[in-house]
Amino acid sequence: MPPQIGTGNLAVYIRDCCTEFSGRVAFVEGDRELSYEALWLKAGALAGFLRQQCSVNRGDRVAVMLPNIMAFPIAVAGIVRAGAVQVNINPYYTAHELKHLLNDSEADVIITTSLSLPAIRGADVRSIRSVILVDNLHEEDLLSLPAIWQVADFEDALGSKFPAPDIVDHLGKEDLAFLQYTGGTTGLPKGAMLSHGNIMANVRQFQAIWGEEDNVRQINVLTAIPLYHIFALTVNMMCMLSLGAKNVLIPNPRDLREISALWQRHKINFVTGVNTLFKALAAEPSFAELDFDPELLAMGGGAPVQEVVSSRWKALTGRHIREGYGLSETSPILTCTPFAEERFLGSIGEVAPGTELAIRDENGADVPRGEVGELCARGPQVMQGYWRQPAATLQVMTSDGYFRTGDLARQDENGRYYIVDRQKDMILVSGFNVYPNEVEVTVSQLADVVECACVGVPDQTTGEAVVLFVVGRTQNFDVQRIRVHCRENMAAYKVPRHIHMIEEMPKSSVGKILRRELRERLIHGKVMEES
Repeated sequence: MPPQIGTGNLAVYIRDCCTEFSGRVAFVEGDRELSYEALWLKAGALAGFLRQQCSVNRGDRVAVMLPNIMAFPIAVAGIVRAGAVQVNINPYYTAHELKHLLNDSEADVIITTSLSLPAIRGADVRSIRSVILVDNLHEEDLLSLPAIWQVADFEDALGSKFPAPDIVDHLGKEDLAFLQYTGGTTGLPKGAMLSHGNIMANVRQFQAIWGEEDNVRQINVLTAIPLYHIFALTVNMMCMLSLGAKNVLIPNPRDLREISALWQRHKINFVTGVNTLFKALAAEPSFAELDFDPELLAMGGGAPVQEVVSSRWKALTGRHIREGYGLSETSPILTCTPFAEERFLGSIGEVAPGTELAIRDENGADVPRGEVGELCARGPQVMQGYWRQPAATLQVMTSDGYFRTGDLARQDENGRYYIVDRQKDMILVSGFNVYPNEVEVTVSQLADVVECACVGVPDQTTGEAVVLFVVGRTQNFDVQRIRVHCRENMAAYKVPRHIHMIEEMPKSSVGKILRRELRERLIHGKVMEES
């Protein structure tokens, strides 16, 4: 990586990368390709359109509600170049979910597809002035849109002749680049304010983890995690730009056969994913037939990678999955398994350069090494705070500037960190702590278990009881085998009191199992009788 790349803000960084690798392919979507040179040119055209036609000023919010299609990276580069703030939104959100995000961010413009228009219209948001559509909209559909909306075509915007703004050199590291809304596990989602400096710091940290010696080979990236998720946005897009990587976009990560075909065609040697994606690919027959690059690097995040999944992945590809850890509030990388590590350790790795981690008890005191406490982080990648929520920001920041992650962790004698569980997911059975991850890992060892998830429910005798949800490989799954296996491998208080067989796990947009939704099913009686 040339040392001059990215010496300033994100706009300067993207410009430098596009200049350095101008002749290379930057992004691929199906049969379409976009070069680094074209990326910067299209970003300039979009930035000019946003400024002149949509009256977007520095610091204004522009929502992007797209899957992994070519328009997404162009939108990122264009919004950054315009000096605006991008609001990332799941394109499958309902009107109810959208209403809060758009009202809270006060986005002026939204870049989306016609499939999302009913939800946007149903959200009845007053701040939206302009809608830029990536696909075609029939004229009769235009009549049903609010009169206050200025509707434009994305390709027309890219073909506009408005001059690109020269604001890029005046943006500072404190200027906001993204509003990344958290999942809203409690209450309404909050917008993590990520600045140019936050993202650039995380890019630099990733580059240090990656290492200079690996910068000579062509990197071909598979991006199945949605780019509106901070993991893919930072790692797959921003970090890979400095390597001149070719980024293969996957709009539909459920189409495993298409992923296999694209993997073979583009000779993928770097992939990010969550545990469920790696598990699904490892079980896909077409994937097993591929020729894997001996230097293939797979990086897991978003949820713990299970050892059984990493072992299956290694049996196919020759290498274990490396794990990283972070949150929307931390841009996201806080730790990462060294890429040279060839063993599966069950660890989230070592702390990123320039980052400080602490493991603290409920009173804010550091716990001894080896003991479990809340993981807290301090570093240049930690957000500026929650958008317009100073009280919520104070709740997650300590007096000495650490961000409280809400995750329970421990550190071993070698300095490696391990996530034990989410603090809010821990189950208290007769005074004993039960960590759902431990139960799930144990149950996943059974070959007939496709997926499982563990939650706690109130219990008059023990305070809480352990409840397990299981997706089985066959309809006639022997639930008693789970109980026997758990009793043989865990203390009695950890053994699930109730086991429910279900057809499919509720999941987030990146494939993370939603334990809170399973709890809600129990509370509202929407679960079948216990198996």
